Amino acid sequence: MAGTDKTRDPILGGPTVVLVDPQLGENIGMVARAMLNCGLNKLRLVRPRDGWPNPAAVAAAAGADEVLDRAKLFDDTASAIADMKHVYAASARQRDMIKPVVTPRLAAGEMHAAAGRGDAVALLFGPERSGLTNDDVALADSLLAVPLNPAFASLNLAQAVLVIGYEWFQAASDSEGRWLETCGEPLADKAELVNFFDRLESALDDSGFLRPPEKRRGMVRSLRNMIQRMTPTDQDLRTLHGVISALQKDRRDH
Repeated sequence: MAGTDKTRDPILGGPTVVLVDPQLGENIGMVARAMLNCGLNKLRLVRPRDGWPNPAAVAAAAGADEVLDRAKLFDDTASAIADMKHVYAASARQRDMIKPVVTPRLAAGEMHAAAGRGDAVALLFGPERSGLTNDDVALADSLLAVPLNPAFASLNLAQAVLVIGYEWFQAASDSEGRWLETCGEPLADKAELVNFFDRLESALDDSGFLRPPEKRRGMVRSLRNMIQRMTPTDQDLRTLHGVISALQKDRRDH
């Protein structure tokens, strides 16, 4: 369906789309097209299988070159979302972890509220065949699920981006969502949060808490999810770092 009119001013902005381990360049291009349809122009790629830049992506983008030209490449998911304040993980599968689950419509209101505060938001999508890993989902604050036929809820990558992007585009700029009142204290970004996780997990390894070894990964994931549900602020993390320092000092003194 044709609809390009370069005489009109574009509407651009919105959340950052992060594709983790995308496989085909064509799919990246179709995602870029879906993004620009909805005024989204910030794309990040984590380990694209067929390399980057990719001529197949340009052909499939059908003119959404500005999205591809601005795309940024990352080696891992944590670095791709390091500067974000809130991350939504798109998933059609049930996950064995406790996280808020929101529809695209509700998420759109939340994302507009975040934009009004100047908070950076990311939408996280996994590879075409398998979707996001549980470790990637554990880095997100919320699960984003599209309510579709429960017996056949599978979307391709570009469809998923388009559905979520459409709700963002349609949402009123004064929409309100399920956001924590932080009394002016900024939310911690993901780089600060991952740094705290690393320190906490190192301290727990030293104390012998994360045992037996075969259960460590699941325990770490549960702890990360627990802390993410707090929606921690910068001050929250400073306090938690102080707790770890005090406990470590107490162990050394004894």
